[in-house]
Amino acid sequence: MLKLFTFLRPYRTFVILGLILTFLQTLSTLYLPNLMSDIVDNGVITGHVHYILRIGVVMLLVSVVGSICSVAASLYSSQAAAGFGKLVREKLFSHVEQYSLNEFDQIGTSSLIVRTTNDVMQVQQLMNMMLRIMILAPLTSIGGIIMAMYTDIHLAWIFLFLIPILALAVWAILGRGLRLFRLIQIKLDRLNRVLREYLTGTRVIRSFDRTDYELQRFDESNVDLTNTSIVVFQRMAALGPVATGIVNLATLAVVWYGAFAINGGTLEIGKLMAFIQYVMQIMFSVMMVAMMSFMIPRGQASASRINQVLDLAPDIHDPEAPTPPSSSDAGLEFRNVNFTYPGAEESVISNISFHVRRGQVTAIIGGTGAGKSTVLSLIPRFYDVSEGQILIDGVDIRQMDQKTLRQKIGYVPGRAVLFSGTVADNIRVGRPGASMEEVRHAADVAQATEFILDLKDGFDAFIAQGGSNLSGGQKQRLSIARAIARKPEFYLFDDSFSALDYKTDANLRQALRPEITEAAVLIVAQRVSTVIDADLILVMDEGRIVASGTHRQLLETSDVYREIVVSQLSEDEIA
Repeated sequence: MLKLFTFLRPYRTFVILGLILTFLQTLSTLYLPNLMSDIVDNGVITGHVHYILRIGVVMLLVSVVGSICSVAASLYSSQAAAGFGKLVREKLFSHVEQYSLNEFDQIGTSSLIVRTTNDVMQVQQLMNMMLRIMILAPLTSIGGIIMAMYTDIHLAWIFLFLIPILALAVWAILGRGLRLFRLIQIKLDRLNRVLREYLTGTRVIRSFDRTDYELQRFDESNVDLTNTSIVVFQRMAALGPVATGIVNLATLAVVWYGAFAINGGTLEIGKLMAFIQYVMQIMFSVMMVAMMSFMIPRGQASASRINQVLDLAPDIHDPEAPTPPSSSDAGLEFRNVNFTYPGAEESVISNISFHVRRGQVTAIIGGTGAGKSTVLSLIPRFYDVSEGQILIDGVDIRQMDQKTLRQKIGYVPGRAVLFSGTVADNIRVGRPGASMEEVRHAADVAQATEFILDLKDGFDAFIAQGGSNLSGGQKQRLSIARAIARKPEFYLFDDSFSALDYKTDANLRQALRPEITEAAVLIVAQRVSTVIDADLILVMDEGRIVASGTHRQLLETSDVYREIVVSQLSEDEIA
């Protein structure tokens, strides 16, 4: 929790002003019972009307000043807390942006969403309360004890019993708070994960008639979170009556003892009334701290989860002295590359070596699980190689700045990812400054113009989140257009033609040829028709390259490739 206080530094002026105003508010609150005592003892009892009016005006002014200070202190504290929350969210988001896929796998996307939203909100609310109540309550309590002792030292003994009793009650009621609030946040993660899986996979769930099962999963997570929350809030609800009962007993004890003192002439009525006010202030200050103890465990649990994200350093980082891009046209080269996923026992790919030259199309084909997509994910440094080297124009990509590396790459994932916005906006993701002519040209090459113009608003047509209002082939073509608009030096296609019909696939590859005269292209595919015209075909099996060559060469030399071809093409097509 203390580490997060550093985010308050830009708002220290607001914090200081809030503390000063809170102190002035406390002074005004403590001064009012003393003025009331003077009115009763020196005004009402003696019948001095002018004295009553004069002190009354002073009380009114003190009340107004205290109210102004209270409002201003709340304003400054809220501004500081809101700014604190903004900075924490920004820091979390920028830090998560640096994560490799390994860190995402460790924490989980659903948990990261909850930590960036709900957990930050919990800490922000706690910070706001701390800047107000955690400062106001101790000042009021300590000041009230001093003023009560000044008013009548003989009545002050009651605090020796009441404060420990109230502290013991608070500890007994909220002792398990921290553990329970950690459970709430964990169960909130689970509920968010179940809901997110349903929303993103709703088509699959409905097609397999699993709606009732998903509803049961959601109900289980929801009821589990609800039951834990009920236990926590029941404990919190018990705190109010217990604390109120203790305060009322304290007031009763003061009145009982004070009545005897007044009857004996050792205490004045005004001082008794002032003492009761101080007792109420002290007790309610302790109650406010007790109420804060309800928020502290939850805020502490949220702060711990936020710090867990901030403390998790990315596995992949830029070198201290990045190597500048080379002027060489050596292309993309793998040298004896091995890779093992974190936590796995065996390598996914082993001893991979090949060279992708500019102006050429290199394709990788193989069965499911052969490691084809893993090869592509190593090039933009989604993961780093376990052994060996990947070089771009003769420079090891681990010695390059990640931004510089990725600016050279046009990557099209196998699962097309589109964003909410217009068609043109999605194509411009690859190159934000692209002109409308360049956007249209990229769509032409990707064979997307025809269906785009059929949309109501053409290139200004709105695309829903994830492209849910488009077909699979349309989404893939827009993803390809996005990479083409970038005009990269290296095109990476991760099974990006699988949703296209054979005619569109062929037309797209033919239109792409003039665009790559100075670029290198690496295509991962399972369909033979996609790779048949490639300059070099690499055949992968069980994480290794088992053959390489052109289509005709591989038909004669590779049994694995021949099996793939026979399983997809007829004898006439093979001939």
